[in-house]
Amino acid sequence: MNVFLMYKDRDFNPEQPLPPQAETVVQDLELDTLLKAMARDDTFLLSISKTALLSSLTDVQSIHYRQDVLKDCLNNNSLIRELYGVAFDAIESEKKIYFGLLSKYPDIILSRSIKVLTIFVELLKHLRKIADEHSSDFKSHGFTALFAMLQRELSDEYFNTVQYHLKTLRLRGGVWISARLGEGNKGVHYTLRKPLAKDKNWIRSILGKKPPSFTYTLSERDESGARALSDLRDRGLNASANALAQATDHILSFFSALRSELAFYVGCLNLHETLSGYGAPSCFPLPLGLQERKHLTKELYDVSLALQMDKKISGNTVQAEHIHLVIITGANRGGKSTFLRSIGTAQLMMQCGMFVPAESFTANITDGIFTHFKREEDSSMKSGKLDEELRRMNDILNNVTTNSILLFNESFAATNEREGSEIARQITRALYAKGIKVFFVTHLFDFAESLYREKTDNMLFLRAERQSDTKRTFRILEGKPLQTSFGDDVYAEVFRADTT
Repeated sequence: MNVFLMYKDRDFNPEQPLPPQAETVVQDLELDTLLKAMARDDTFLLSISKTALLSSLTDVQSIHYRQDVLKDCLNNNSLIRELYGVAFDAIESEKKIYFGLLSKYPDIILSRSIKVLTIFVELLKHLRKIADEHSSDFKSHGFTALFAMLQRELSDEYFNTVQYHLKTLRLRGGVWISARLGEGNKGVHYTLRKPLAKDKNWIRSILGKKPPSFTYTLSERDESGARALSDLRDRGLNASANALAQATDHILSFFSALRSELAFYVGCLNLHETLSGYGAPSCFPLPLGLQERKHLTKELYDVSLALQMDKKISGNTVQAEHIHLVIITGANRGGKSTFLRSIGTAQLMMQCGMFVPAESFTANITDGIFTHFKREEDSSMKSGKLDEELRRMNDILNNVTTNSILLFNESFAATNEREGSEIARQITRALYAKGIKVFFVTHLFDFAESLYREKTDNMLFLRAERQSDTKRTFRILEGKPLQTSFGDDVYAEVFRADTT
Protein backbone atom coordinates (compact mmCIF):
# COMPACT_ATOMS: atom_id res chain seq x y z
CA MET A 1 0.00 0.00 0.00
CA ASN A 2 1.36 3.41 -1.02
CA VAL A 3 0.56 6.86 0.31
CA PHE A 4 1.91 9.18 -2.44
CA LEU A 5 0.71 12.45 -0.91
CA MET A 6 4.05 14.21 -1.38
CA TYR A 7 4.98 12.81 -4.79
CA LYS A 8 2.82 11.34 -7.52
CA ASP A 9 4.90 8.20 -7.95
CA ARG A 10 7.05 7.71 -4.85
CA ASP A 11 7.11 7.99 -1.09
CA PHE A 12 8.61 10.86 0.83
CA ASN A 13 11.91 10.00 2.52
CA PRO A 14 12.13 11.77 5.90
CA GLU A 15 15.76 10.65 6.23
CA GLN A 16 16.96 12.16 2.94
CA PRO A 17 20.11 14.30 3.17
CA LEU A 18 19.56 18.03 3.14
CA PRO A 19 21.04 20.10 0.30
CA PRO A 20 24.36 21.96 0.60
CA GLN A 21 24.23 25.14 2.70
CA ALA A 22 20.94 24.04 4.29
CA GLU A 23 21.92 25.00 7.83
CA THR A 24 23.32 28.32 6.60
CA VAL A 25 20.02 29.07 4.86
CA VAL A 26 18.10 28.21 8.05
CA GLN A 27 20.29 30.60 10.04
CA ASP A 28 20.28 33.48 7.55
CA LEU A 29 16.55 33.38 6.80
CA GLU A 30 15.66 32.77 10.49
CA LEU A 31 13.65 29.72 9.50
CA ASP A 32 13.65 28.28 13.03
CA THR A 33 10.77 30.64 13.85
CA LEU A 34 8.77 29.41 10.87
CA LEU A 35 9.49 25.75 11.64
CA LYS A 36 8.50 26.13 15.29
CA ALA A 37 5.18 27.62 14.23
CA MET A 38 4.60 24.63 11.98
CA ALA A 39 5.61 22.11 14.66
CA ARG A 40 3.91 23.57 17.73
CA ASP A 41 6.35 21.84 20.09
CA ASP A 42 6.08 18.49 18.27
CA THR A 43 9.61 17.27 17.51
CA PHE A 44 8.42 14.90 14.79
CA LEU A 45 6.51 17.65 12.98
CA LEU A 46 9.57 19.87 13.32
CA SER A 47 11.86 17.29 11.71
CA ILE A 48 9.49 16.54 8.82
CA SER A 49 8.73 20.23 8.20
CA LYS A 50 12.43 21.09 8.06
CA THR A 51 13.25 18.27 5.65
CA ALA A 52 10.33 19.11 3.36
CA LEU A 53 10.96 22.86 3.41
CA LEU A 54 14.66 22.57 2.55
CA SER A 55 14.32 19.75 -0.02
CA SER A 56 13.02 21.90 -2.84
CA LEU A 57 11.04 20.48 -5.74
CA THR A 58 12.56 21.40 -9.09
CA ASP A 59 9.70 20.86 -11.51
CA VAL A 60 6.46 22.79 -11.83
CA GLN A 61 4.21 19.69 -12.03
CA SER A 62 5.42 18.35 -8.67
CA ILE A 63 4.77 21.69 -7.01
CA HIS A 64 1.22 21.83 -8.39
CA TYR A 65 0.67 18.24 -7.21
CA ARG A 66 1.51 19.21 -3.61
CA GLN A 67 -0.41 22.46 -3.81
CA ASP A 68 -3.55 20.54 -4.80
CA VAL A 69 -3.09 18.14 -1.88
CA LEU A 70 -2.57 21.06 0.52
CA LYS A 71 -5.72 22.79 -0.78
CA ASP A 72 -7.65 19.63 0.11
CA CYS A 73 -6.08 19.70 3.56
CA LEU A 74 -7.07 23.32 4.13
CA ASN A 75 -10.64 22.49 3.10
CA ASN A 76 -10.77 19.43 5.40
CA ASN A 77 -8.69 20.53 8.39
CA SER A 78 -10.24 18.36 11.10
CA LEU A 79 -10.36 15.28 8.88
CA ILE A 80 -6.66 15.56 8.04
CA ARG A 81 -5.83 15.77 11.73
CA GLU A 82 -8.00 12.69 12.31
CA LEU A 83 -6.10 10.77 9.61
CA TYR A 84 -2.82 11.85 11.16
CA GLY A 85 -4.09 10.72 14.56
CA VAL A 86 -4.88 7.24 13.21
CA ALA A 87 -1.35 6.85 11.83
CA PHE A 88 0.13 8.22 15.06
CA ASP A 89 -1.91 5.79 17.19
CA ALA A 90 -0.83 2.84 15.06
CA ILE A 91 2.87 3.60 15.48
CA GLU A 92 2.64 4.38 19.18
CA SER A 93 0.55 1.25 19.86
CA GLU A 94 3.10 -0.95 18.10
CA LYS A 95 5.90 0.55 20.20
CA LYS A 96 4.08 -0.28 23.44
CA ILE A 97 4.01 -4.01 22.69
CA TYR A 98 7.60 -4.68 23.71
CA PHE A 99 7.06 -8.36 24.45
CA GLY A 100 8.68 -10.35 21.68
CA LEU A 101 10.13 -7.33 19.89
CA LEU A 102 13.67 -8.74 19.91
CA SER A 103 12.81 -12.36 20.56
CA LYS A 104 14.15 -15.17 18.37
CA TYR A 105 11.47 -17.67 19.44
CA PRO A 106 8.75 -18.20 16.82
CA ASP A 107 5.90 -18.63 19.31
CA ILE A 108 6.74 -15.28 20.95
CA ILE A 109 7.10 -13.57 17.56
CA LEU A 110 3.76 -15.04 16.51
CA SER A 111 2.04 -13.90 19.69
CA ARG A 112 3.35 -10.34 19.37
CA SER A 113 2.42 -10.12 15.68
CA ILE A 114 -1.13 -11.23 16.45
CA LYS A 115 -1.49 -8.51 19.11
CA VAL A 116 -0.11 -5.81 16.82
CA LEU A 117 -2.16 -6.87 13.81
CA THR A 118 -5.33 -6.95 15.89
CA ILE A 119 -4.75 -3.26 16.69
CA PHE A 120 -3.81 -2.46 13.09
CA VAL A 121 -6.97 -4.07 11.71
CA GLU A 122 -9.18 -1.79 13.80
CA LEU A 123 -7.22 1.28 12.68
CA LEU A 124 -7.36 0.17 9.04
CA LYS A 125 -11.12 -0.13 9.42
CA HIS A 126 -11.13 3.47 10.66
CA LEU A 127 -9.24 4.55 7.54
CA ARG A 128 -11.65 2.65 5.29
CA LYS A 129 -14.59 4.31 7.01
CA ILE A 130 -13.10 7.76 6.41
CA ALA A 131 -12.50 6.88 2.76
CA ASP A 132 -16.08 5.63 2.34
CA GLU A 133 -17.68 8.65 3.98
CA HIS A 134 -15.45 11.53 2.83
CA SER A 135 -13.66 10.64 -0.42
CA SER A 136 -16.08 12.88 -2.36
CA ASP A 137 -14.86 15.88 -0.30
CA PHE A 138 -11.37 15.66 -1.84
CA LYS A 139 -10.37 16.77 -5.32
CA SER A 140 -6.59 16.33 -5.53
CA HIS A 141 -5.03 13.39 -7.34
CA GLY A 142 -3.07 12.50 -4.20
CA PHE A 143 -6.10 12.03 -1.94
CA THR A 144 -8.42 10.52 -4.54
CA ALA A 145 -5.79 7.89 -5.33
CA LEU A 146 -5.17 7.22 -1.63
CA PHE A 147 -8.85 6.77 -0.80
CA ALA A 148 -9.44 4.61 -3.88
CA MET A 149 -6.57 2.37 -2.79
CA LEU A 150 -7.98 2.08 0.74
CA GLN A 151 -11.41 1.15 -0.56
CA ARG A 152 -9.99 -1.33 -3.05
CA GLU A 153 -7.48 -3.12 -0.83
CA LEU A 154 -9.29 -2.88 2.51
CA SER A 155 -12.49 -4.61 1.45
CA ASP A 156 -14.87 -6.42 3.79
CA GLU A 157 -13.55 -9.68 2.38
CA TYR A 158 -10.02 -8.65 3.29
CA PHE A 159 -10.96 -7.89 6.90
CA ASN A 160 -12.93 -11.13 7.24
CA THR A 161 -9.97 -13.13 5.94
CA VAL A 162 -7.47 -11.40 8.20
CA GLN A 163 -9.62 -11.83 11.29
CA TYR A 164 -10.20 -15.51 10.48
CA HIS A 165 -6.46 -16.15 10.22
CA LEU A 166 -5.71 -14.19 13.40
CA LYS A 167 -8.29 -16.23 15.27
CA THR A 168 -6.87 -19.49 13.89
CA LEU A 169 -3.27 -18.53 14.68
CA ARG A 170 -4.10 -18.07 18.35
CA LEU A 171 -3.88 -21.90 18.35
CA ARG A 172 -6.47 -22.40 21.06
CA GLY A 173 -7.05 -25.94 19.76
CA GLY A 174 -3.37 -26.81 20.07
CA VAL A 175 -0.57 -26.80 17.52
CA TRP A 176 -1.02 -29.07 14.52
CA ILE A 177 2.23 -29.76 12.73
CA SER A 178 3.14 -32.09 9.88
CA ALA A 179 6.67 -33.21 8.94
CA ARG A 180 8.51 -35.72 6.81
CA LEU A 181 11.47 -37.93 7.56
CA GLY A 182 14.60 -36.82 5.86
CA GLU A 183 18.15 -38.07 5.70
CA GLY A 184 19.13 -39.98 8.83
CA ASN A 185 15.48 -40.09 9.86
CA LYS A 186 15.59 -36.42 10.80
CA GLY A 187 12.43 -34.37 10.55
CA VAL A 188 12.13 -32.04 7.54
CA HIS A 189 9.44 -29.86 5.98
CA TYR A 190 7.81 -28.88 9.26
CA THR A 191 4.49 -27.23 8.40
CA LEU A 192 1.83 -25.67 10.60
CA ARG A 193 -1.59 -27.15 9.79
CA LYS A 194 -5.10 -25.88 10.42
CA PRO A 195 -6.93 -27.86 13.11
CA LEU A 196 -9.62 -30.25 11.96
CA ALA A 197 -12.97 -28.55 11.61
CA LYS A 198 -15.30 -29.25 14.48
CA ASP A 199 -18.38 -31.32 13.67
CA LYS A 200 -21.39 -29.06 14.19
CA ASN A 201 -23.55 -32.12 14.95
CA TRP A 202 -22.83 -32.48 18.67
CA ILE A 203 -24.33 -35.95 18.94
CA ARG A 204 -22.11 -37.24 16.15
CA SER A 205 -19.11 -35.43 17.63
CA ILE A 206 -19.65 -37.25 20.95
CA LEU A 207 -20.77 -40.67 19.77
CA GLY A 208 -19.17 -40.81 16.34
CA LYS A 209 -16.03 -42.72 15.48
CA LYS A 210 -12.84 -40.77 16.17
CA PRO A 211 -9.96 -40.75 13.70
CA PRO A 212 -6.97 -42.89 14.69
CA SER A 213 -4.37 -41.06 16.73
CA PHE A 214 -1.23 -41.77 18.69
CA THR A 215 -0.44 -40.11 21.98
CA TYR A 216 2.83 -39.69 23.80
CA THR A 217 2.86 -38.17 27.27
CA LEU A 218 6.03 -36.61 28.67
CA SER A 219 7.06 -37.26 32.19
CA GLU A 220 6.91 -34.17 34.40
CA ARG A 221 10.67 -34.44 35.01
CA ASP A 222 11.68 -35.07 31.39
CA GLU A 223 13.41 -31.74 30.75
CA SER A 224 15.19 -33.00 27.62
CA GLY A 225 11.92 -34.22 26.18
CA ALA A 226 10.26 -30.89 26.96
CA ARG A 227 13.05 -29.03 25.16
CA ALA A 228 12.76 -31.38 22.19
CA LEU A 229 9.00 -30.88 22.06
CA SER A 230 9.44 -27.10 22.28
CA ASP A 231 11.95 -27.29 19.44
CA LEU A 232 9.44 -29.21 17.32
CA ARG A 233 6.80 -26.58 18.08
CA ASP A 234 9.15 -23.74 17.10
CA ARG A 235 10.03 -25.45 13.82
CA GLY A 236 6.38 -25.82 12.98
CA LEU A 237 5.59 -22.21 13.87
CA ASN A 238 8.65 -20.65 12.29
CA ALA A 239 7.33 -20.09 8.76
CA SER A 240 3.97 -18.78 9.96
CA ALA A 241 5.56 -16.52 12.58
CA ASN A 242 7.92 -15.00 9.99
CA ALA A 243 5.08 -14.48 7.51
CA LEU A 244 2.93 -12.76 10.12
CA ALA A 245 5.85 -10.60 11.27
CA GLN A 246 6.46 -9.52 7.67
CA ALA A 247 2.77 -8.67 7.28
CA THR A 248 2.98 -6.60 10.46
CA ASP A 249 6.05 -4.77 9.17
CA HIS A 250 4.34 -4.09 5.85
CA ILE A 251 1.31 -2.47 7.46
CA LEU A 252 3.54 -0.60 9.92
CA SER A 253 5.55 0.83 7.02
CA PHE A 254 2.30 2.07 5.48
CA PHE A 255 1.28 3.80 8.71
CA SER A 256 4.79 5.27 9.05
CA ALA A 257 4.66 6.68 5.51
CA LEU A 258 1.15 8.03 6.11
CA ARG A 259 2.25 9.72 9.32
CA SER A 260 5.39 11.23 7.73
CA GLU A 261 3.60 12.63 4.71
CA LEU A 262 0.61 13.93 6.63
CA ALA A 263 2.99 15.52 9.16
CA PHE A 264 4.10 18.05 6.54
CA TYR A 265 0.51 19.02 5.78
CA VAL A 266 -0.41 19.20 9.48
CA GLY A 267 2.52 21.60 9.89
CA CYS A 268 1.14 23.70 7.02
CA LEU A 269 -2.29 23.71 8.69
CA ASN A 270 -0.73 24.89 11.95
CA LEU A 271 1.05 27.76 10.21
CA HIS A 272 -2.01 28.74 8.18
CA GLU A 273 -4.16 28.86 11.31
CA THR A 274 -1.65 31.16 13.01
CA LEU A 275 -1.34 33.55 10.05
CA SER A 276 -5.11 33.62 9.57
CA GLY A 277 -5.44 34.57 13.22
CA TYR A 278 -3.32 37.67 12.49
CA GLY A 279 -5.39 38.50 9.42
CA ALA A 280 -2.16 38.10 7.43
CA PRO A 281 -2.59 37.19 3.76
CA SER A 282 -1.37 33.98 2.15
CA CYS A 283 -1.72 32.63 -1.37
CA PHE A 284 -0.75 29.72 -3.55
CA PRO A 285 2.09 30.93 -5.77
CA LEU A 286 2.47 30.46 -9.50
CA PRO A 287 5.75 28.61 -10.16
CA LEU A 288 7.47 29.11 -13.50
CA GLY A 289 10.12 27.03 -15.28
CA LEU A 290 13.81 26.94 -14.40
CA GLN A 291 14.87 28.93 -17.44
CA GLU A 292 12.63 31.92 -16.75
CA ARG A 293 13.71 34.90 -14.66
CA LYS A 294 10.74 36.49 -12.97
CA HIS A 295 9.71 37.70 -9.51
CA LEU A 296 6.26 39.27 -9.22
CA THR A 297 5.11 39.90 -5.65
CA LYS A 298 2.19 41.71 -4.08
CA GLU A 299 2.37 42.48 -0.36
CA LEU A 300 5.07 39.87 0.24
CA TYR A 301 6.15 39.87 3.90
CA ASP A 302 8.69 38.07 6.07
CA VAL A 303 6.66 35.33 7.75
CA SER A 304 9.25 34.75 10.49
CA LEU A 305 9.12 38.42 11.49
CA ALA A 306 5.32 38.30 11.60
CA LEU A 307 5.50 35.26 13.86
CA GLN A 308 8.07 36.93 16.12
CA MET A 309 5.94 40.09 16.41
CA ASP A 310 2.78 37.99 16.72
CA LYS A 311 0.84 40.23 14.34
CA LYS A 312 0.24 41.16 10.73
CA ILE A 313 3.03 43.21 9.16
CA SER A 314 3.30 45.24 5.96
CA GLY A 315 4.65 43.67 2.79
CA ASN A 316 6.29 44.72 -0.45
CA THR A 317 5.21 44.70 -4.06
CA VAL A 318 7.89 44.12 -6.67
CA GLN A 319 7.64 43.64 -10.44
CA ALA A 320 10.84 41.98 -11.67
CA GLU A 321 10.32 40.75 -15.24
CA HIS A 322 13.29 39.02 -16.91
CA ILE A 323 15.56 40.24 -14.10
CA HIS A 324 18.84 38.52 -13.24
CA LEU A 325 20.22 41.02 -10.74
CA VAL A 326 18.42 42.99 -8.01
CA ILE A 327 20.42 45.53 -5.99
CA ILE A 328 18.76 46.80 -2.79
CA THR A 329 20.11 49.91 -1.07
CA GLY A 330 18.74 52.63 1.18
CA ALA A 331 18.34 53.76 4.75
CA ASN A 332 19.56 51.79 7.74
CA ARG A 333 16.74 49.91 9.47
CA GLY A 334 14.56 50.49 6.45
CA GLY A 335 13.53 46.87 5.92
CA LYS A 336 16.13 45.75 3.38
CA SER A 337 17.23 42.58 5.21
CA THR A 338 13.62 41.78 6.07
CA PHE A 339 12.69 42.06 2.39
CA LEU A 340 15.61 39.81 1.42
CA ARG A 341 14.53 37.16 3.93
CA SER A 342 10.97 37.36 2.60
CA ILE A 343 12.26 36.61 -0.92
CA GLY A 344 14.27 33.58 0.20
CA THR A 345 11.59 32.19 2.53
CA ALA A 346 8.86 32.55 -0.09
CA GLN A 347 11.04 30.77 -2.65
CA LEU A 348 11.52 27.83 -0.28
CA MET A 349 7.84 27.71 0.64
CA MET A 350 6.81 27.77 -3.02
CA GLN A 351 9.24 25.03 -3.98
CA CYS A 352 8.05 22.64 -1.28
CA GLY A 353 4.41 23.06 -2.36
CA MET A 354 3.27 25.42 0.40
CA PHE A 355 1.32 28.66 0.28
CA VAL A 356 3.43 31.82 0.59
CA PRO A 357 2.99 34.91 2.80
CA ALA A 358 1.72 37.35 0.19
CA GLU A 359 -1.39 38.44 -1.64
CA SER A 360 0.13 37.05 -4.84
CA PHE A 361 3.49 35.58 -5.78
CA THR A 362 4.94 34.44 -9.11
CA ALA A 363 8.54 33.31 -9.55
CA ASN A 364 10.68 30.90 -11.51
CA ILE A 365 11.79 27.80 -9.63
CA THR A 366 15.48 27.26 -8.94
CA ASP A 367 17.67 24.22 -8.41
CA GLY A 368 19.49 25.75 -5.46
CA ILE A 369 18.92 28.50 -2.89
CA PHE A 370 22.05 30.02 -1.33
CA THR A 371 22.52 32.82 1.20
CA HIS A 372 25.56 34.91 2.09
CA PHE A 373 24.74 37.12 5.07
CA LYS A 374 27.11 39.11 7.24
CA ARG A 375 28.34 37.38 10.38
CA GLU A 376 29.63 38.47 13.77
CA GLU A 377 33.37 38.42 14.49
CA ASP A 378 34.93 34.94 14.77
CA SER A 379 35.08 34.41 18.54
CA SER A 380 37.86 31.83 18.18
CA MET A 381 39.99 34.42 16.34
CA LYS A 382 41.05 31.78 13.81
CA SER A 383 40.35 34.17 10.94
CA GLY A 384 39.20 37.68 10.20
CA LYS A 385 35.69 38.53 9.04
CA LEU A 386 36.74 39.02 5.41
CA ASP A 387 38.53 35.66 5.32
CA GLU A 388 35.46 34.02 6.75
CA GLU A 389 33.20 35.71 4.17
CA LEU A 390 35.44 34.64 1.29
CA ARG A 391 35.56 31.07 2.58
CA ARG A 392 31.77 30.91 2.67
CA MET A 393 31.62 32.44 -0.79
CA ASN A 394 33.95 29.73 -2.08
CA ASP A 395 31.69 27.03 -0.63
CA ILE A 396 28.72 28.56 -2.45
CA LEU A 397 30.56 28.77 -5.78
CA ASN A 398 31.46 25.08 -5.50
CA ASN A 399 27.74 24.20 -5.48
CA VAL A 400 25.96 26.96 -7.40
CA THR A 401 24.49 26.34 -10.87
CA THR A 402 23.12 28.58 -13.60
CA ASN A 403 19.59 28.08 -12.28
CA SER A 404 20.38 28.86 -8.64
CA ILE A 405 19.40 31.96 -6.68
CA LEU A 406 21.84 33.81 -4.39
CA LEU A 407 20.87 36.21 -1.63
CA PHE A 408 23.61 38.55 -0.39
CA ASN A 409 23.13 40.67 2.72
CA GLU A 410 25.83 43.26 3.49
CA SER A 411 28.47 40.95 2.09
CA PHE A 412 32.16 42.00 1.85
CA ALA A 413 31.65 45.03 4.10
CA ALA A 414 34.27 43.71 6.54
CA THR A 415 37.00 45.64 4.70
CA ASN A 416 37.14 49.23 3.45
CA GLU A 417 34.70 50.68 0.91
CA ARG A 418 37.05 50.45 -2.08
CA GLU A 419 38.18 46.86 -1.51
CA GLY A 420 34.74 45.61 -0.48
CA SER A 421 33.16 47.20 -3.54
CA GLU A 422 35.72 45.67 -5.88
CA ILE A 423 35.25 42.17 -4.44
CA ALA A 424 31.46 42.48 -4.59
CA ARG A 425 31.62 43.90 -8.12
CA GLN A 426 33.76 41.12 -9.55
CA ILE A 427 31.73 38.33 -7.96
CA THR A 428 28.40 39.89 -8.95
CA ARG A 429 29.49 40.50 -12.55
CA ALA A 430 30.63 36.88 -12.88
CA LEU A 431 27.30 35.58 -11.53
CA TYR A 432 25.36 37.99 -13.76
CA ALA A 433 27.29 36.86 -16.83
CA LYS A 434 26.17 33.29 -16.12
CA GLY A 435 22.53 34.34 -15.85
CA ILE A 436 22.31 33.40 -12.16
CA LYS A 437 19.60 35.27 -10.27
CA VAL A 438 21.08 37.48 -7.53
CA PHE A 439 19.48 39.67 -4.84
CA PHE A 440 22.11 41.88 -3.18
CA VAL A 441 21.48 44.13 -0.15
CA THR A 442 24.42 46.50 0.26
CA HIS A 443 25.66 49.76 1.80
CA LEU A 444 28.69 49.81 -0.52
CA PHE A 445 27.83 52.87 -2.61
CA ASP A 446 30.79 52.52 -4.97
CA PHE A 447 29.70 48.97 -5.80
CA ALA A 448 26.00 49.78 -6.22
CA GLU A 449 26.55 53.03 -8.12
CA SER A 450 29.01 51.46 -10.58
CA LEU A 451 26.51 48.76 -11.47
CA TYR A 452 23.76 51.39 -11.80
CA ARG A 453 25.89 53.28 -14.35
CA GLU A 454 26.08 50.15 -16.51
CA LYS A 455 22.45 49.18 -15.86
CA THR A 456 20.76 46.89 -18.40
CA ASP A 457 17.21 45.63 -18.84
CA ASN A 458 18.11 42.57 -16.74
CA MET A 459 18.97 44.66 -13.66
CA LEU A 460 16.62 46.15 -11.07
CA PHE A 461 17.58 48.69 -8.42
CA LEU A 462 15.44 48.98 -5.28
CA ARG A 463 15.74 51.30 -2.29
CA ALA A 464 14.33 51.26 1.23
CA GLU A 465 11.93 54.19 1.52
CA ARG A 466 12.76 57.03 3.93
CA GLN A 467 10.35 59.91 4.35
CA SER A 468 11.42 63.52 4.63
CA ASP A 469 10.82 63.45 8.38
CA THR A 470 13.33 60.52 8.62
CA LYS A 471 10.57 57.96 9.32
CA ARG A 472 10.92 54.49 7.78
CA THR A 473 7.91 52.99 6.00
CA PHE A 474 9.65 49.60 5.62
CA ARG A 475 8.64 49.68 1.98
CA ILE A 476 11.08 48.71 -0.76
CA LEU A 477 10.61 50.82 -3.90
CA GLU A 478 12.41 51.15 -7.19
CA GLY A 479 15.16 53.78 -6.97
CA LYS A 480 18.79 54.56 -7.71
CA PRO A 481 21.48 54.07 -5.02
CA LEU A 482 22.16 57.02 -2.71
CA GLN A 483 25.54 57.86 -1.27
CA THR A 484 24.21 57.84 2.29
CA SER A 485 22.45 55.18 4.32
CA PHE A 486 21.17 57.83 6.76
CA GLY A 487 22.99 56.31 9.70
CA ASP A 488 22.71 59.66 11.46
CA ASP A 489 18.96 59.03 11.74
CA VAL A 490 19.65 55.94 13.82
CA TYR A 491 22.30 57.79 15.84
CA ALA A 492 19.90 60.61 16.63
CA GLU A 493 17.09 58.20 17.50
CA VAL A 494 19.27 56.22 19.91
CA PHE A 495 20.72 59.20 21.72
CA ARG A 496 17.39 60.99 21.82
CA ALA A 497 15.95 57.89 23.49
CA ASP A 498 18.81 57.85 26.00
CA THR A 499 18.10 61.40 27.11
CA THR A 500 14.36 60.94 27.66
